[in-house]
Amino acid sequence: MGYTPEQKPFYERVCQKKCFFSDSAGAKTWCGDALALVAGLLGPLAFSPYNFYPLAVILPALLFVVCRNLSARRAFWRGWLFGLGWFGAGVSWVYFAIHDFGYASVPLALGLTTSFVAFLSLFPAILSGSVALLFPQENSRKYLLVWPAAWVMIEWFRGWFLTGFPWLNLGYSQIESPLRGLAPIVGAYGVSLAVAFSAGLIVVAWRWAQRTRLIALGSLGILWASALLLSLVSWTTPVGKPLQVSLIQGNIPQAIKWQPEQIEATLERYWQLTAKHWESDLIVWPESALTVFYHQVANGYLAALAAEARVHGTDLLIGLPVFHQETGKYYNGMLSLGSQQGFYYKRHLVPFGEYIPFEEYLRGLIRFFDLPMSSFSAGPEGQPLLQAAGYPVAASICYEDAFGEEVITALPEANLLVNATNNAWYRDSLASHQHLQISRMRALETGRDLARATTNGISAIIDAQGALLATTSQFQTAVLTGSVQPRAGATPYVLWGNKFILGLCLCLFAIGSYYPRSKGS
Repeated sequence: MGYTPEQKPFYERVCQKKCFFSDSAGAKTWCGDALALVAGLLGPLAFSPYNFYPLAVILPALLFVVCRNLSARRAFWRGWLFGLGWFGAGVSWVYFAIHDFGYASVPLALGLTTSFVAFLSLFPAILSGSVALLFPQENSRKYLLVWPAAWVMIEWFRGWFLTGFPWLNLGYSQIESPLRGLAPIVGAYGVSLAVAFSAGLIVVAWRWAQRTRLIALGSLGILWASALLLSLVSWTTPVGKPLQVSLIQGNIPQAIKWQPEQIEATLERYWQLTAKHWESDLIVWPESALTVFYHQVANGYLAALAAEARVHGTDLLIGLPVFHQETGKYYNGMLSLGSQQGFYYKRHLVPFGEYIPFEEYLRGLIRFFDLPMSSFSAGPEGQPLLQAAGYPVAASICYEDAFGEEVITALPEANLLVNATNNAWYRDSLASHQHLQISRMRALETGRDLARATTNGISAIIDAQGALLATTSQFQTAVLTGSVQPRAGATPYVLWGNKFILGLCLCLFAIGSYYPRSKGS
């Protein structure tokens, strides 16, 4: 196995006591099941707003341990329980969108939320079951190569399958930890690999003999110290002088936002908030700040706003819906006004929120499938970059910034990141904090400052190291003003994206599979 002859009696005594770690014949498995579930429930504490990032290492290590010496079926079950806790505690805020704004009854909203969480739980279940099936023998390579590589590949698949949902990936939890130094090189998935590898090192240090234990702990220290040193590296360089940016947080309640009688008040609020900050180089409005189509206000409201902006030498980026009369398509867009006018159309749409999959079958079935503005079309690939305050901007709308491989398509040309978001669907839940943490990772990966304007918080100015320079409170009308520094150059992650880390994971998995499994080293 992995212990010395002197240690063998000890481990045999442990197994005879039917400890839940052993799962030997006749052992009580409910303890291991409970531990898997509790470990998952504690998972969200590793992420914002709690940021207890060591838990992101400890909890996967517990999953590795409770899946030892199990059949594939039992490991699948424990992985599912782990996922049930992880996603049940971490993303059940989707309930508010379904119930409050999808007008679903409480039982229906609970049922849909439970189904969503149960589906996401299949990913750690498949991970655990596959490792148990393909690697039943115990050896250090299983924990140092197979588990970490498989974990990241499953995360990547979850971030791609059915348009993807990369929430609560391990890497995002490390935005405040030394491992953050790896993000500009290997991205969020690379940080996830480092976290899972750290978990494997902990298991090896606990399970194996003294010499191996020392090597594992030493490797853990070297990994984290190296990442800390890398966090001191500046991968990009400043271009020009810092820009003064103002982020308008209109705080129009989601419940009344789209009501026709609210339109005039919304237009007036954003105009008045903007008029107080014409001294800024760039003013950003959030996603769908205007609840009218572009063509309805182009020649009046927006024309006057653009003229005023040119007088003051200010550029604006405005979130609003756009209707193309010639094609009959609707887009969730961002408009640049001032020195130049241009559009960016959201490419990565939210299923059920912005479009209905299998629309011919689901539309009209229940009110949740008829959410307002749920008939958008995806914007085309290769859209020209918006120009604002004299610089090309990498624009993203709402949860588009959860997909690092899509953000970097605008780089290294873009000198600044801008994200316009509406998280008002989820009340005062974990959603806004988790999303802000994801946004910070995008800034860190790309070595770019990021201006993030939201409808009701949390708006933020983030520097190229992923640090928060300024934020707003939630559910308050506010204008956040600060400086952003345009930057040039490319981090390694911008150059090779996720291809490198996925290739590395495949290699690690292959190496872990290659050696004879009968060996215990």
